[in-house]
Amino acid sequence: MRVRLLAGAVALLAVIAGCGTGERAEDGTGRRSPGAGPAPEAGALPPVVDHVPTRDRVVFLTYDDGAERDPRFIDLVREHRLPVSLFLTDTVAGPGYAHFARLRAVGASLQNHTLDHPALRGLPYAGQRAEICGQQHKLTSRFGVRPRLFRPPYGTYDTTTLRAAADCGIRTVVLWRATLEPDGHLTYTDGPHHLTPGDIIAVPSGEAPTLSLTERTTRLLGELEERGLRVGRLEDYTARISPPTVPGEHRSPLSPSGGP
Repeated sequence: MRVRLLAGAVALLAVIAGCGTGERAEDGTGRRSPGAGPAPEAGALPPVVDHVPTRDRVVFLTYDDGAERDPRFIDLVREHRLPVSLFLTDTVAGPGYAHFARLRAVGASLQNHTLDHPALRGLPYAGQRAEICGQQHKLTSRFGVRPRLFRPPYGTYDTTTLRAAADCGIRTVVLWRATLEPDGHLTYTDGPHHLTPGDIIAVPSGEAPTLSLTERTTRLLGELEERGLRVGRLEDYTARISPPTVPGEHRSPLSPSGGP
């Protein structure tokens, strides 16, 4: 009887040990990185969007990094009840988190744009997860909200990015089809060179922009009105999108200003 119990205990320890060595995450080369945490299950990856299929005449305004902290922009968001999405990088936006708390109070949503704004594609799983989960923790601790949307810096990502994002609680990876440039005009990554319903517009933090953030947004709102479009809440529309079966690697065409 004692021999049987001892044999069973040895077998159980072997199973536990085997599970422990298997809980390692893939890095960018497809190998396992020791101690990087459990690898996500296949098929649970978030969808990647730069345009949302919809019959509603809406587009989506997304602002990146958090370098521009124009006080008048808060008034603009409040007056027009703009459901804008702010993708924040901690090292950029961190010193001005009080400004973004005020924007959140008037209806803006705060989303994830990594801790330090690195190009993620090709980085090991552990590094990508640290960037994404680290910013999740920062925003949750500071604002009490856990982002569900994530924008990879420069629009570059790979399957490892999607796995890390899924592990960090991200539901949708958000790219863009149009960019609002520092001088207020729009450029496009592909498709028609005009706004169409469902387009996601990125507003990067420009270096010494010709127009302020408020001025650029006001000009854009005028263009939307001329085309019979309005600003929709991105989180509401992306919640309806199903994830792809087999995601691929991607690098979005960058705008002349370098991309979000």
